[in-house]
Amino acid sequence: MENKIPLLVIAGPTASGKTACAVELAKIYDGEIVSADSMQIYKGLSIATAKPTKEEMQGVPHYLIDFLEPEQAFSVADYVKLAGERIREIHSRGKVPILCGGTGLYISSLVNNVIFDDTETDGSVRKRLEEEAKTLGGHALWERLREVDPETAEKVHENNLPRVIRGLEVFETTGIPLSQHKVNSRREKSPYNACIIGLTASDRQYLYDRINRRVDVMVENGLIEECRAFYDSFTPATAYQAIGYKELVPYFEGKAELCECLDKIKQESRHYAKRQLTWFRRVDGIQWVETDKFDSFQKIIENIKNIIAKSEIM
Repeated sequence: MENKIPLLVIAGPTASGKTACAVELAKIYDGEIVSADSMQIYKGLSIATAKPTKEEMQGVPHYLIDFLEPEQAFSVADYVKLAGERIREIHSRGKVPILCGGTGLYISSLVNNVIFDDTETDGSVRKRLEEEAKTLGGHALWERLREVDPETAEKVHENNLPRVIRGLEVFETTGIPLSQHKVNSRREKSPYNACIIGLTASDRQYLYDRINRRVDVMVENGLIEECRAFYDSFTPATAYQAIGYKELVPYFEGKAELCECLDKIKQESRHYAKRQLTWFRRVDGIQWVETDKFDSFQKIIENIKNIIAKSEIM
């Protein structure tokens, strides 16, 4: 245990207050923050992806934010490698690494030290699957994935075509489901002594109200102008999935009214929060803090500090 790196994780759904808590804890424990957000990695769309501002960072160093070009693909394996490097570097300087974000796959893969399979991609298989997706549709491929690898299909939305194709490609190339490759990949023990704090609310409507208010603030801060400039400049890959951007595309194309698109952003953000909570409930050892039960931010922090003290990670 003494050889493991202490790692504080602040997880939870969108708009749950993760950034503010992580920054305050970094100030208390002399920590630095590594982001675990699959959209904040991309340059641009700072408002749409709720990247912390300089004011919100309060001088605390943040890593893995705003460093990748929007048209570049980025896998969970890439994330685990880069985040692991940042965590080791932070720890080597005597600081406490704090992982903060809402991308459950990033967090669980890092904390569990998933060693990703080295299965080569097969260009010919992938190209054929991409052509089939054009003729048959993404849903048909997702249904095929569900037949051969239901565990992977459950975790991948049918609109996330690159991951659907990857799952089918691995199965066709190796005869082994991608989910089984991931089980087989957990060959090494985790190098982290992690304390995982999950922020949530006892009243789901409390969280949904926070989400709705945050979208309104995003609009006031220039969300539409930011997304319009992004739309005019890029043909993004994974970044296109950012909630707040893709819902505005119909407005930019003259196919929908702005008010409809803004309502869609709020709706999709609420649905995303629900999916995040479902994911995090599967995480072993997560300790939940229901923030709506406290009448001040400082009391939330005191509660988290008590959890950290009991965990004895540092």
